[in-house]
Amino acid sequence: MRHYRVATIPGDGIGHEVLPAAQAVLDAAAARHGFTLEYTQFPWGCDYYLETGRMMDADALARMAGFDALFLGAVGDPARVPDHVSLRELLIAIRQGYDQYINLRPIRLLPGIPGPLRDRGPADVDMVCIRENSEGEYAGLGGRFKRGTPDEVVEQTAVFTRKGTERVIRYAFEVARSRPRKLLASATKSNACQHSMVFWDEITDMVGRDYPDVAVRKYHVDALAARMITHPQTLDTIVASNLFGDILTDLGGALQGSLGLPASANLNPERKHPSMFEPVHGSAPDITGQGMANPMAAVWAGAMMLEHLGEAEAAHDIVRALEAIAAAANVRTPDLGGRDDTRRMTDAIREAVMTPAATVA
Repeated sequence: MRHYRVATIPGDGIGHEVLPAAQAVLDAAAARHGFTLEYTQFPWGCDYYLETGRMMDADALARMAGFDALFLGAVGDPARVPDHVSLRELLIAIRQGYDQYINLRPIRLLPGIPGPLRDRGPADVDMVCIRENSEGEYAGLGGRFKRGTPDEVVEQTAVFTRKGTERVIRYAFEVARSRPRKLLASATKSNACQHSMVFWDEITDMVGRDYPDVAVRKYHVDALAARMITHPQTLDTIVASNLFGDILTDLGGALQGSLGLPASANLNPERKHPSMFEPVHGSAPDITGQGMANPMAAVWAGAMMLEHLGEAEAAHDIVRALEAIAAAANVRTPDLGGRDDTRRMTDAIREAVMTPAATVA
């Protein structure tokens, strides 16, 4: 029997609610398709930081290196730990430490869930964003000098390497080639960023010569954000730098109709290190402990994890179950306008995974 070891980090807030829910769905899919998942939970997050002064142990990367994948719940407790501490010392530390240089985000409007765009349905909002995930604007270089004085100076340096830029753009071309429309949009700002983004455009042109079957268009990032609202049906695959991709994918999450839906993968495509999968709704401290968190994003992230592990049929069944739940509209958590709790939604998804016809009671 196929067996996979998964390191889980519930983290903060509703991470402790949605991750176990997703695991229950993954286990149902595993039972149906003849493989097993073994979970090892790590206690890292903001509570751990308040106890120890660290978001995770100093040897965390070494301890997780042998796992097949990492499954993250949520990170953040801004009332007690500054966001730049919690994010950089856990999430970004893992992304950079394991060279998870691809952030993959599906942006799909599921059937039955109304999005915020008038007269736009699932056929109009169906794209995927590939975000550079290890350098760029989030490289972490810079500093503050003469702090607190009238002469204070702050520097935040973006880093774009040829290796880092080429590999993410090439990955995006491969994804675009694999999709029916073979259409790639590159987010740039080369009219204002005369070094980094001109370089980005040059690498896009260079790599594009190897993919004559892929139609590529460059958009200034502000124009691309506007196009995602006004003409989403014209976009399919998007590639962007770390900062631009972060902003565009959050906009994409809003187009999906709820922050309880977007999922993401942090990939090391060469598989030299484990990849990490996560919902991107954050820790949601305003609803933590109320049992009302939507587990769909975590479940979707889990499906992406199974696909990465080679269990494509099980991943397909989970996404099909999410689509069935969305279309039936019989089960809705509060973020989707309903009154069902996390447990009811989890049970419904699990039932749909186990039901070939994906009927939802």
